[in-house]
Formats: sequence, C-alpha cells, structure tokens
Amino acid sequence: MSHTPLDPDQVIRLYEEDGALLHGHFLLSSGLHSDTYLQSARVLQHPEHAARVAEAMVQGIPAELRSQIGAVVGPAMGAVIVAHECGRALGVRAFFTEREGGRMTLRRGFALEPGEGVLVVEDITTTGGSTRECMAVVAAQGARVVAVSAIIDRSAAGIPDFDGVPYHPLLRLPVQTWEAKDCPLCAAGSTAVKPGSRGLR
Repeated sequence: MSHTPLDPDQVIRLYEEDGALLHGHFLLSSGLHSDTYLQSARVLQHPEHAARVAEAMVQGIPAELRSQIGAVVGPAMGAVIVAHECGRALGVRAFFTEREGGRMTLRRGFALEPGEGVLVVEDITTTGGSTRECMAVVAAQGARVVAVSAIIDRSAAGIPDFDGVPYHPLLRLPVQTWEAKDCPLCAAGSTAVKPGSRGLR
C-alpha cells in the first residue's frame, strides 16, 4: 500500500498528535540530559503512521543508493519497527541488532551476505553511538553500509554523515542537551527521568 509522503512539518505534527513530543527533564540513552524527548514508540504503535514514516525515510535516500540496498538493519528496541517498515518499503529483508553481554550483535539466525548493501536505520539519533555500533556489526558480517537514516536527527549540531557513509534523516530537529554536570534543570533541583526503552525492566 502506498501512502502520501510526509514532509518535515507533517512529521512534527504526527509526533504532537500522537503525544510523542514530550517536554520536561529527561535522561537520554546517550547519557545527556534534555528538556525535550521524542517518544517514537507512540507514533510507531500505529501501523499506518509507521508505514508512512518509513516510506518517507526511504524516499529521502538517493535512488543510486536505494538500488544497492539488500537489507535493512537497526538496533533494538527503538529501531525494530523502523527497520521492518523500511524493509517493507524497499522490498528487502529487515534485521535488528541486540545487546548481548553489553555488546551489540546479530542473533536469532540473522545473517548478511558478504558485500551485501545495507541501510542502517534508527528512530532518533543524538550522538549516533548506537548507529555506529550497528554499523560495526554489519561490517563484521562482511556486508557494507551504503546509507544511514533515522526518523529524526535531534543532535544540536546535526550529524553530517557517519564516517563518510551518507546520512539521510527524515527530519533534523536540534534539541538542547547538556552533560549531567552542566544541566541547568539539575541545578534547579529537578530530577531527570528516563522514558526510553533502555530504562525499562
């Protein structure tokens, strides 16, 4: 099923309508503090929204790169649905990496072909740490990352690329972040909460 492509303003409206654009005092998975949190799971819980977001992500990747993609890989938990829907949009396999003993890896019999072109995806990037870990897993399998994408790049300065690999986020939305020791919200006596999947038990 094809959907009407989303433009950046529509992506923001989707997050707002789904209650996924939160304001407060948050501890991000990167360890940074922020006054804004993007809870993508609230958008991705709606299959129609997930499909529209993924199709727009895929359309934002140049055709010459799209033609080289044989699989999509994203880190669990945040990118499981994103990878699946981008794989659907591209008509290719979709995998997710997991942490085992603190190290990112492919499990469950997932395997990439040597030299296979891979699209690495995330829901949100801040520092790009999880994305780089995922890329390292792909490289260890002998495959090659041809492009990286995310729903939103919320890094303050904007991530231009990943060590030379083209990066095509659907939306760039710079969000204020601080190291814990420099956080003005902490200084004001507020306590950061961690609403993301890594904080779940």
